[in-house]
Amino acid sequence: MSEPVPEVCVGGVAVRGSSVLLVRRGRPPAQGLWAFPGGRVEPGERLSDAVERELAEETGLGVCCGELVGVTEHISEHLHFVILDYAVECPADAMPVAGDDAADARFVEFDEIREGTLPLSVGMRDFLDRHVLDA
Repeated sequence: MSEPVPEVCVGGVAVRGSSVLLVRRGRPPAQGLWAFPGGRVEPGERLSDAVERELAEETGLGVCCGELVGVTEHISEHLHFVILDYAVECPADAMPVAGDDAADARFVEFDEIREGTLPLSVGMRDFLDRHVLDA
């Protein structure tokens, strides 16, 4: 069996006060786990356009893509995702609505994340600790 081909993916990091926008994945990989909204970059698509499209699809929110926050990789026997997570701005009063492959979407309080009871996708807690919770 050959090694999986790396795929470029993006995620959006929307912070509102002491909460961050997360989605609960509705399909594999990471089904049932919470992560930033995002997904694969389509051929010929600019990274910022992919971020804005993915957030609209998964949360219904119109966002403006900002600066790169961080990069992560997920490698398993069947996949290799290189994920570029970007800061995004969304309207202050807009509420997310789960769509596309998201089973749920909401702003999660930092305290709920720190409690450790929310099932996060692999690497999310470390990323949140480094770039969001203590930033």
